[in-house]
Amino acid sequence: MRIVVLNPNSTEAVTDGIDTALDPLRLDGGPSIECATLAKGPPGIETDAHVQAVAAPIARFVASREDGAAFVIACFSDPGLAEARRATRRPVLGMAACGLLTATALGSRFGVISILEQAVPRHLRYYDALGVRSRLAGDRAVGVGVTGLADESRTLGPMMATGAALRDEDGADVLVLGCAGMARYRERLEDSLGIPVVNPVLAAAGMAISVLVSRGPAA
Repeated sequence: MRIVVLNPNSTEAVTDGIDTALDPLRLDGGPSIECATLAKGPPGIETDAHVQAVAAPIARFVASREDGAAFVIACFSDPGLAEARRATRRPVLGMAACGLLTATALGSRFGVISILEQAVPRHLRYYDALGVRSRLAGDRAVGVGVTGLADESRTLGPMMATGAALRDEDGADVLVLGCAGMARYRERLEDSLGIPVVNPVLAAAGMAISVLVSRGPAA
């Protein structure tokens, strides 16, 4: 059984970070996990137009991968989720939905560390659609785009400060990383802030494993 995790932007460094973060789920006897990049996607999914533009390519990618037993869309906007589900009978999981549900299981109120301010209104609409808005403590942006996340000197400090504000000012007792490109910072954030920090890609892949294992070898 193979789980295919798709990064819907074209930045290979993001895919590499996702791939490394998923290593703890590569267990003997468990499903294999493959990370792929949507080569024709934008460098980062940062606007509503980006979300809309990648929906059809994501669906085509999923439909073309008959070897995939399950799929994870590794973008916090969960772009193309409905379209991908129509394109295959295999399970398709969005990292945002899975990450947020994991956060509600770990704490009372979750905070989200987002990339740019323009992403926050889109996230808020999605929280409403998922029915988790009442559990939201806050969604704050660090002001760094997707391609800038690999620069630790620009990223780690703002993420630490944003996480602390979500905890101390907004009352979050669990945090969610609002971009797949933030995966490399999860452990340091959790150690420094002293509250759980959810990597939603890991949460989604873990749920995919659970679904496949529960269905048995025929899946």
